[in-house]
Amino acid sequence: MDPTKRSSDKAAQDIISHMGRLGQENAWDRLDRQQPQCGFGRLGVCCRICTMGPCRVDPFGDGPQVGVCGADVDTIVARNFLRAVAAGTSAHSDHARSVAEVFVAAAKGHAPDYGIKDPAKLKKLADELGVETENRTSAEIALEVGQIALSEFGKSEGEQLMTRRAPAPRRAIWRKRGVTPRAIDREVVEALHRSTMGVDQDYGSLLTHASRTALADGWGGAMLASELQDILFGAPTPGRGDVNLGVLKSDEVNIIVHGHEPILSEMVVAAAEDPELLARAKRTGAKGINVAGICCTANELMSRHGVPIAGNFLCQELAIATGAVEMMAVDVQCVMQGLAQIASCYHTKLFTTTAKSRIPGVEHVPMSEGTAMKTAKELVGRAVENYKNRGPVNIPPSKETAVIGFTNESIKYMLGGKFRASYRPLNDNIMNGRIRGLAAIVGCSNPKVELDYTHTTLARELIRRDVLVLTTGCATIACGKQALLNPREALELAGSGLREVCEAVGIAPVLACGSCVDNTRMLVAGSEIVAEGGLGEDLSDLPLAGACLESISEKALAIGQYFVASGVLVVFSKELFPYLGSEKVREYLFAGIEEDFGGRWAVESDPVRAAEIMLAHIERKRDALGINERRERKLYSMEERRVLEVS
Repeated sequence: MDPTKRSSDKAAQDIISHMGRLGQENAWDRLDRQQPQCGFGRLGVCCRICTMGPCRVDPFGDGPQVGVCGADVDTIVARNFLRAVAAGTSAHSDHARSVAEVFVAAAKGHAPDYGIKDPAKLKKLADELGVETENRTSAEIALEVGQIALSEFGKSEGEQLMTRRAPAPRRAIWRKRGVTPRAIDREVVEALHRSTMGVDQDYGSLLTHASRTALADGWGGAMLASELQDILFGAPTPGRGDVNLGVLKSDEVNIIVHGHEPILSEMVVAAAEDPELLARAKRTGAKGINVAGICCTANELMSRHGVPIAGNFLCQELAIATGAVEMMAVDVQCVMQGLAQIASCYHTKLFTTTAKSRIPGVEHVPMSEGTAMKTAKELVGRAVENYKNRGPVNIPPSKETAVIGFTNESIKYMLGGKFRASYRPLNDNIMNGRIRGLAAIVGCSNPKVELDYTHTTLARELIRRDVLVLTTGCATIACGKQALLNPREALELAGSGLREVCEAVGIAPVLACGSCVDNTRMLVAGSEIVAEGGLGEDLSDLPLAGACLESISEKALAIGQYFVASGVLVVFSKELFPYLGSEKVREYLFAGIEEDFGGRWAVESDPVRAAEIMLAHIERKRDALGINERRERKLYSMEERRVLEVS
């Protein structure tokens, strides 16, 4: 296939062509061999939950209308939707649990290679959680905070503590609908129980629990992951770095870290700076050691250390196919099993590092918190020794400079400085219309979609219309590869109002906010924007919309559902939303859910039309707030001024 049909990125096109000439397989080739894919599965109307099946129902009326147990199309689609949300929630939340366990181990002194990098944020979180901080060491505070965090996964009563960050009207809606999340694990377990054959058979009840389960992710596990990682590894701050396959170096040892948990990658970055390992690299003929990231690990490392990003999800095989990668170390999530095959074509050493994620035929080097640096040095050392085995390399020259690492705290600081940090300038410029609203572009890269095209086209359409864009995950990397995270170049594409504000503040019109767990930063920011005043009383009042047009993972569905249940419009690609086989489920997700929570789903595959949906929603919210009305300016006389009441 023409590589330009597979990717809008020149570097990816070059390597796809290179692999084709060599007869090497990648994700696009495997997708081609799967065609035609199951039409029942694409609509979500097949069920394999019990062994009386698998069953499938015909949404068009000619075939079976119920499964063996009698489950109809509404129940089957709702069960599949709920189970996907539960799987996505479990992925983010198990990530958070791993971080919390390392957090506690570090506080106890059992993980000597980790420590508290942001004591100020530790104290702030401790105060929020009711932990005493006066006359206590950081380790003592961290231990109690970590234990509270761990209890959020399995406590037997109460509500998720982080939901207290949401505006009061939002919390009232959740309580009224009975969806305030309790313990994270409890919601996931109940989701699987409810969707078991013979339990919950009401599509509305199943979809309501999908909201509760997703909220346990967004206002629970994922939010805790971001907070604890910031404290352990340091809160990200805006900084520059390079993005795309061109960050690989022909004369250095290239190491790629890929996955989602910074527990591995933080240690690899530190080990790569070890003087002894650098000296060994030079003895092998290399000029140095170059670490680069793939996927959400890449976002974490660039935002904290300026480590370059080699690419997003679909670039993992392409990076190895350059022939320039001595080692790739992976942990969890979005790691293709196909890596083993492509690595066998080159000298690249591939290692798994966590017991949760193994690949047949791939060497496993376990990473534990007690010996983290020792293991990292072993991995880097093996990469250094592998440099001598390198063959011909084919590194595309393409790379772009990006500014990445925006957080709730850093944005407020840029808007108001150290002593007056607030969202007031942002609120004011939304109210006066220079900025029409906010949009979140999140998610993955899917071989069914031209790589990076929808993320970047959507971003360009939105900033052109004066909408400030926030990105996370692989969408961030897509925007970085096409210069949308470069303030100088991106501002040329922005509308006049948005550009004026961005130039005054010194930011790009597209802000990179981190990895996929960091979507929760947007929830916190939205809540603080509401608290700042002038833009309504709840998240659902804000001129805000989200989109994920290249989704692959159940994590994306969990993210979308917790945004919807928080009051936000979320747009997914129609082809990548396999829950359209039930008319009642569609009606609820695309309309009825808005009556319950103020947010809703929409599906649109074309990024330009998706932008129009989001822009129309933003303008409706502005109308409802009354900020689109032009008020006549009145010049008061001195007599009129004297009688004015001052509130």
